[in-house]
Amino acid sequence: MTTKNIPKPRGRPRQFDPEQATEVAQQLFHARGYDDVSVADVTDALGIKTPSFYAAFGSKAGLYNRVIERYSTKGAIPLGDLLLPGRPVVECLTALLEDTARRYAANPDAPGCIVLEGCHSNDEEARTAARAAHAAAEQVICDYIAARYPEQAPAISAYVSTVMNGLSAKARMGQSQDALLSSARLASLALAQALPA
Repeated sequence: MTTKNIPKPRGRPRQFDPEQATEVAQQLFHARGYDDVSVADVTDALGIKTPSFYAAFGSKAGLYNRVIERYSTKGAIPLGDLLLPGRPVVECLTALLEDTARRYAANPDAPGCIVLEGCHSNDEEARTAARAAHAAAEQVICDYIAARYPEQAPAISAYVSTVMNGLSAKARMGQSQDALLSSARLASLALAQALPA
């Protein structure tokens, strides 16, 4: 058998795994924020050259889009596991806020939420991607509440989102898990008053 007529692949083979690179970038963006991570920081962390980076991701914002997609399945709060149709809404929202507090405090090197941090990025493309992911999560919460409390759903989901934003900010400022959980539980008392069983 001859291999003479088999065309060789063009260009140099990739020296890194894009999925693993996305994971590394997720850690960098989460720990330092999108704006404080440069392309050089990413290429240094991955041990690759800048042309390889641009060939794989197109831009830093392109990489961030991949990170946000990855975060939705590996790192984000599992809304589908917490907002259960068969359980009382307040109970599920309380579980959501407590899970949020625990997750945001779990990694002292990268506390809070990478999506919320990206929502106020200086880069318009990254900011747009983060805000779209945040809006989609808010909509899931709103739809869940609306199934039983349609009139209150917009205000309650906005309140839950505001509490989650505050928990993220406080986690990034170094607040302990116990303090975050205390805030989450106080918020759940307000939810119980707003949504009587």
